[in-house]
Amino acid sequence: MSLLKTVASKLFQAAIPYKPMGKYAHFLTVRITESYPLFQTDGELNKARVRAGVKDKATISRLSMFKRKQSTPERLVGRELLRNYGLMTAEECEYNVSFAMDNPDCIIYGFAIGDSGSEKSKVIVDTAFSITPFDESHETFTLNAPFENGTMASKGENGSKPGEVTSRINQQDHIRPQVFFPSIVTLKDPTEASFLYVFNNILRTRHYGAQTTRTGRLRNELIGVVFADGEITSNLRWTQAIYDQMKAQNTIHPPEPLDEDDVISAAKSAIEALMADEFIVHTDFIGDAFSPLLQEVKTLTGTETGIKAILEKADGEAKDYAKKHISKKKTSAKAK
Repeated sequence: MSLLKTVASKLFQAAIPYKPMGKYAHFLTVRITESYPLFQTDGELNKARVRAGVKDKATISRLSMFKRKQSTPERLVGRELLRNYGLMTAEECEYNVSFAMDNPDCIIYGFAIGDSGSEKSKVIVDTAFSITPFDESHETFTLNAPFENGTMASKGENGSKPGEVTSRINQQDHIRPQVFFPSIVTLKDPTEASFLYVFNNILRTRHYGAQTTRTGRLRNELIGVVFADGEITSNLRWTQAIYDQMKAQNTIHPPEPLDEDDVISAAKSAIEALMADEFIVHTDFIGDAFSPLLQEVKTLTGTETGIKAILEKADGEAKDYAKKHISKKKTSAKAK
């Protein structure tokens, strides 16, 4: 039984196919920082030197949000829901330790277990870039580690000299709030259930970046979905097109943060212009056309009955796929 009424069934696969069949669902997402997250490698914030816009040829440094920094938190939210509704246990499937190989997370997001088997991810996420330059999008904090008395002065703990001021001070770059990362999340050969599963994960995920920090709050603002028979533009080109539009409209005023309404408006018009230049067959749900679909998905995922229906349907599809294809791989691996 179909769960969605706003999307034609022909845009979905009836079952998860074993080989690529040329159907794509692209989630158009603007990721907005709401605290001070860390997207870093080797202690430094990730950044890239790129052109400011498609038309603007100036070169600037932009913050980078690598693909795993996006997909991992989202799939972990999905795994949490599967456990919560009794469709998966921590014992049978533990992320990056042991995969059950037959649940929605494993089949949709993929896994690799050496000789035991692997499944390529059907979710494609590429590096996202900040609209604003690096220098305007981060700041440096001085961090300290006080004693339990709340001060930096020792009272003789661990043999230290009473009154001695600790040197446990460090500096760390953090990304500022209200920094925007346009990001396209692509689902290959979506079934209705896998589409809703990924959609829900994007909507629900709230924390990204270094998991050891107490910050990292980020909101995903979906502005549309594009169904197509191929891949569409890159995150970088979309970001550059947004920058061009906002600069032309004089809505970039450093060091002031960007206005969210201005960003969302520019993001919609930029992706519509980019889609007009594509050489693929596509059905776009952007702007007003996207509102009924978003509302229908929110209504579904906002009730226990609705979310259970999505998870159970996705789980049934995953188990059917695993029975037909994953079990064959395991059997042939054992035979060798």
